[in-house]
Amino acid sequence: MVKLANIDLNLLVVFDLLYQEQNTQRVALHLGLTQPAVSHALKRLRLLLGDELFERTSQGLQPTPRASQLHPGIADALARVNDTLNRRDDFNPALSERTFNLNMTDIGEIVFLPRLLQHFSQAAPGISLHTARSHNNELKYEMEEGQIDLAVGLIPQLGAGFYQQRLFVQRYVCLMRHDHPLATGEFGLEEFRSAHHAVVVAQGTGHGEVEEQLANAGIKRPVRLTLPHFAAVPYIVSSSDLVVTVTGKLAEATCERFGLTVRQHPLAFPEIPINLFWHRRFHQDPGNRWLRGLMFSMFSE
Repeated sequence: MVKLANIDLNLLVVFDLLYQEQNTQRVALHLGLTQPAVSHALKRLRLLLGDELFERTSQGLQPTPRASQLHPGIADALARVNDTLNRRDDFNPALSERTFNLNMTDIGEIVFLPRLLQHFSQAAPGISLHTARSHNNELKYEMEEGQIDLAVGLIPQLGAGFYQQRLFVQRYVCLMRHDHPLATGEFGLEEFRSAHHAVVVAQGTGHGEVEEQLANAGIKRPVRLTLPHFAAVPYIVSSSDLVVTVTGKLAEATCERFGLTVRQHPLAFPEIPINLFWHRRFHQDPGNRWLRGLMFSMFSE
């Protein structure tokens, strides 16, 4: 029994050309080899397959019945290998029906998804998105395995093995309803301290650093509501006297729709980098390249 591991693929290339050309000299010219090298390859094939394979006749080398039996399968296999190795890595978003998995916060969903989906409806109607919120080692594993294509945010744990690209820096502002008593006039630390607040405790996000800095600065304010996420904030603030510290991107996306006012935060926070992350295993994946290129072109500043 012939084992595939014992076969030099180049021998099968020689076999295929000999079957077509029936002449060792022409095969040698085609492959850039010497004629003795082609003859040596044929000798190795004969020993491997236990058959003469080609016999010299007045019409040149003619295949034996065994060679004629083998050739269709070998020619097909070589064609498949050639097609696989030379397959173009183009990704056509207009025809693709791929589902991309994105790891992002609820703010990311509010900021990125409406514009992305609007673009998809015109340029990539078959593409779907799935969002997730994985953290730390769970996220690293899922990205290594290709379960998550891209991650967006402040994710310092994605270091070795990951590429990253800056989209923008995040700033923090105060958000309140448009007719709030503090929507106009002076808005400094004293006014901030006296207001009733909603606080978002979003673990594993840059927002946790904001709350830490407020605490370290000794800034206390009356907290009337604590939430684990940002999605409900615009609804709540628009119909209450609460003030909330949010990202500038969330404020931009919601202030007009919900009738809210944005005030510059009285405390100067460090800017938080928001990056796009992907695992190096998928750096050359055509679909991954297309999506991250699209997100960079749409959202980078």
